[in-house]
Amino acid sequence: MDAPIILYGSPVLRKHSISIIEEDNILKITEMLFDTLKKAEGIGLSGPQINILKRAFVIDTSPLVEDDITIERFEGVFINPVIIDRSAEPEIYKEGCLSLPGIYEDVERPGKVLVRYQDISFNTIEEELDGIKARIFQHEFDHLEGILFIDKLGLLKRKLLTGNLNRIKKLSEKQKNIRN
Repeated sequence: MDAPIILYGSPVLRKHSISIIEEDNILKITEMLFDTLKKAEGIGLSGPQINILKRAFVIDTSPLVEDDITIERFEGVFINPVIIDRSAEPEIYKEGCLSLPGIYEDVERPGKVLVRYQDISFNTIEEELDGIKARIFQHEFDHLEGILFIDKLGLLKRKLLTGNLNRIKKLSEKQKNIRN
């Protein structure tokens, strides 16, 4: 069961998500995240992007593997994630976001992260991520904190995006009116 993707301009994307507890229906939440992600042909999706302010996101690199055989196919669920440590050496990569359709910009992020999260059985996992997995993890983690990738751009670059951002805000308003 997929859900509508919340677009830029909606206040929910700027809110902090709360922890998932065992009483939450984590299987339903992750199913909605994966179904929505696959339908949108994205590589990562967080709870706030489908109007669920819970600390959960999913990653699926399958769409990237089709274009770049050097990328490892990976699919994962991350519950209550934490970034423990970040590497000092930054990497730049062109990012996009399902909540900001049509916008792609170079974003600087640490190349490696040490993370802790829970799986759908609430087992705690700690691991070091690098490459595209580290990139997507950080992008989706930011969503849980109310941060969008455009917040990491310089002021001039954001100014240049104003027209596109206003276009997406109008779509967001239409989306909200349809839901109400």
